[in-house]
Amino acid sequence: MASKPSPVSNLHAENISNTTVTLKWDRNDPDASNYTYQIQIEGNDTSRSESSNNTNIEVRNLEPGTQYTFKVYPVAADNTTEGDSKDLIVYTRPNPVSDIRTGNISTTSVSLTWKNDDLRVSSYTYQINISGDSASWSEFSNNTSAVIQSLEPGIQYTFNICPVAADNITVGEPENITAYTKPTPVYDISAENLTTDTIILQWNNSDPNASSYTYWITIEGNGTSKNETSSIKSFVISSLEPGTLYKFIIYSVAADNSTHGDPNDTAIYTKPDPVSYIFIESFSNTTVNLTWKNNDLQAPSYTYRIQIEGNDTSRDVSSNTTSEEISDLEPGTLYTFNIFTVAADHKTEGDLNWTTSYTNTSTPFAYLRVTPFPLPVSNIHTENINTTTVKLTWENGDLHASTSPQYSYRIHTSGGEVENMTSPTTHVEISKLNPGTSYTFSIYSVAGNETEGSPSNPAPVDELLCNPVAKQPELILRWSFPNGNYEGFTIKVLNNKPPEMLGKENKTSIKDLDYFTNYNITVITRSCEKESSPKEIRCITSITDPPPPSRPPNVVATSHSSLKVQFDNFNSSNGPVTAYAIIVTTAGKTIAYLASFESLQYTYDDFIQKKTNSYVASVITTKQKRSSSPPKSPHFDINIGDGSKVYGYVNGKLDPLGSYRACVAGFTQIAFLNKTAELIDKEGSYASFSPVSGSVTLPQNPDVIIGAVVGCLLAAIVIAAAVGFIFWQKRRYIYYFSLFLRCRSKLIKVEHFESYFKKQKADSNCGFAEEYEDLRPVGVNQPKFAAELPDNKGKNRYNNVLPYDISRVKLSIQSHPGSDYINANYMPGYNSKKEFIAAQGPLPTTVQDFWRMIWEKNIYTVVMLTKCVEQGRTKCEEYWPNKQSKSYGDITVAMTSEIVLPEWTIRDFSMEKSDSPESHPVRQFHFTAWPDHGVPETTDLLISFRHLVQEYMKQNPPTSPTLVHCSAGVGRTGTFIAIDRLIHQMEMENTVDVYGVVYDLRMHRSLMVQTEDQYVFLNQCVLDIIKSKKEKKTDLIYQNTNAMAIYENFTPSPQIGKANGYHV
Repeated sequence: MASKPSPVSNLHAENISNTTVTLKWDRNDPDASNYTYQIQIEGNDTSRSESSNNTNIEVRNLEPGTQYTFKVYPVAADNTTEGDSKDLIVYTRPNPVSDIRTGNISTTSVSLTWKNDDLRVSSYTYQINISGDSASWSEFSNNTSAVIQSLEPGIQYTFNICPVAADNITVGEPENITAYTKPTPVYDISAENLTTDTIILQWNNSDPNASSYTYWITIEGNGTSKNETSSIKSFVISSLEPGTLYKFIIYSVAADNSTHGDPNDTAIYTKPDPVSYIFIESFSNTTVNLTWKNNDLQAPSYTYRIQIEGNDTSRDVSSNTTSEEISDLEPGTLYTFNIFTVAADHKTEGDLNWTTSYTNTSTPFAYLRVTPFPLPVSNIHTENINTTTVKLTWENGDLHASTSPQYSYRIHTSGGEVENMTSPTTHVEISKLNPGTSYTFSIYSVAGNETEGSPSNPAPVDELLCNPVAKQPELILRWSFPNGNYEGFTIKVLNNKPPEMLGKENKTSIKDLDYFTNYNITVITRSCEKESSPKEIRCITSITDPPPPSRPPNVVATSHSSLKVQFDNFNSSNGPVTAYAIIVTTAGKTIAYLASFESLQYTYDDFIQKKTNSYVASVITTKQKRSSSPPKSPHFDINIGDGSKVYGYVNGKLDPLGSYRACVAGFTQIAFLNKTAELIDKEGSYASFSPVSGSVTLPQNPDVIIGAVVGCLLAAIVIAAAVGFIFWQKRRYIYYFSLFLRCRSKLIKVEHFESYFKKQKADSNCGFAEEYEDLRPVGVNQPKFAAELPDNKGKNRYNNVLPYDISRVKLSIQSHPGSDYINANYMPGYNSKKEFIAAQGPLPTTVQDFWRMIWEKNIYTVVMLTKCVEQGRTKCEEYWPNKQSKSYGDITVAMTSEIVLPEWTIRDFSMEKSDSPESHPVRQFHFTAWPDHGVPETTDLLISFRHLVQEYMKQNPPTSPTLVHCSAGVGRTGTFIAIDRLIHQMEMENTVDVYGVVYDLRMHRSLMVQTEDQYVFLNQCVLDIIKSKKEKKTDLIYQNTNAMAIYENFTPSPQIGKANGYHV
């Protein structure tokens, strides 16, 4: 028997990793070269043995971060005699951390989180080595998170995280993440107006690392927002609107050009533009009426400060409009009027441009000098000196008449050939008169050699009439003769043309105006170089035919018997376009009368009876505001061939394979012959016509194609059957014939469904599997041209789920023809062919199109059957806003309420569109208990959810489709729509056709009810509903009344029980 070996010595571990340890030891016995070694490995609640013929071993398959005890036993050459063990305790290295993320980042702290999936992770600590700029240090955490504090703002830090095993010695490999702390906000922001469109901003930031910062500046104002960047602590912002309030939001941005601090902001008004074109409308001895212009966009919000200087005094007057009457002036005194524009803050004033002018001129500046009319003279006395000379004396009440060297008097003599005279004093002698002759002396006060007093004003006209001329841009004016003497009349058309000077006639016509435009017209009486107060009237010119468009309508075939005509609004500069008529023809493009009134006399009946090859297919009325240019995007999509009737025109079906063109007539005035016929009266209507479109050829009737194909196939099958009767067994013919006659429906009475279900479910759902296999090829060969266009491929979430052209949802065309595309199809429900829309979950690039579809298709109900992220993969973009409203293109959406329940969430939204005054409500039903490619755990959840949706759908207009989507928009979406149809079918017909419903859905969108499990689940839902109704003898009623009571329009009844998701 061999002697007992001595224990090994110097047992130690080398090359320790997370799953391996290399052990080494020394042997002391002389015969140790014949020894083997038994290694006992204890740890992780297990024990195992390994052996080695050498004095080392690599132990593998260990758990990371775990304490192991290794016992090494020497074994003698007989492989039986074992020495005492030598023990060694070793920790394996922990696995590195993963998924390091930064959370809340502030100016002085960064929160970190990470993951570690080791079995012993609960015993780990973590060493975090922090380095940044010139400082580095370490911190420790007992959790997979830490908040690192005492950091400097705007500095890049590297965080190395090492897991440490329970021995506080064994360290795993480090993983790191780099992040910048947030810079501190800017302060001491100052904004200064430089000009009417330029502002200079300055600010401070005292961070140690501020020299590496850039600054983001968001500029908000005038309904717009734009961003600028500055590398220094100031910025000159130009191209602003005058007199506008702008808000400047400034962010400090760290050297990574991404991490920004909290914003700080300031607001300031830009300087308004100076006023221009000051006019003196009228002035008297003590008043001056001023008008001026300001063309700024913000001018309606401006006020004006008028500084009045004269008579050694100065005072201010304010005005809210671009006119003001200045009163309490001294007669015959020179005044200066400085007009300052004041922004809406009542503080920011525009600059003042300088000029000098007297009253009779207009000036494009904001400064004016005016001398008001001097007072008339009074107390005129005459004294006969001799037979040919008269002395005149008079008085003047003006304060400055005796002291101003510019004051004088003009004496006008009538009754002889005596010349007019001028006198600087209040007396004069007039000689060279004829003895015994009657003379009239008129004395005028003159100030400043320009401003002259005068006799009284002439009388205004009493009555003024205005009439438009039909289909002409012309107005006829008539007025009454005024009292007293007058020389003629002045006709003014405000802001249109220069005044017209007339003699004593009392009527005129004003031509070369714009159609359908309001004009302010004044008539002023003239006499002795003076004018009466104006007589004003407001007139509107006539409408006429609208300008014809330059482009023809777009014509698109939509089926074998219908097409769609798309066209823009006509130009409304000649009056609002109130109606459109769509004219359809089979004639060539060169036909002359199609774009004329002659084409409006024919109807669909005339066309069918071969009386004409053109007819009016449809008439639509519309409301349109006057505009000088047409809108940029099409406004009308008119279906031709839908069988509708408007007025006396029938929109009848078109012929398959027919070639059609279209023309559109736009009306500013449409009249009809009589109430019985209701055909357009070409004599009483104002219209123009678009060019004739290109031709479009309709496809063949699918029924004809199917009939022909079926006929050919039947003939081929008959021949094959005859040959088969001779050469093969009869059952082969039956097999191939059954392949051709694929079943479209398997209608089953409700009372027979349970036995049918048991039969199909036998042998592991063998019957259902066969049915589902039969459904696989249904609909797959239908065209999907729109989805496969290069511009649209990126809008599809999955390359194998594309909408069929025949049923796809078309949006309004915007910037290019492909902008009408969205991955969605109309789906038939029980009540309507377009009761549902099945859509994919929006991508980040299609969220805007998704909300546009909801707005354009008037959708009130959205059913969402997926979570946004499932099993770590994004299934659907979170397309809705949360706390704050969010804009998607020209549509703004705000969430108004949210109710979160265990299996679903209900959200309400309000939508607004920039060009519409109306808001649109939308309710989203979000079912969260349905796995992708799978089915819910129980049928009652989905049935109850469907009932909740159906109750809300009943409150909405019947023409509003319900939008249903999951991720691809086929599996869960198809199952939900199918359940809704099947429940309606059971309740209304006492029959059920699961196969037929899925067949119909797949003809409208591929892969509807995507998996065999979902198909079996549909049948299980039907069975559970039938059982609950059969066992309790009651109608199907929604189970979770408490959930509905939380929401609106439902009051639960306490007497109702429940079974399988329905109260029974």
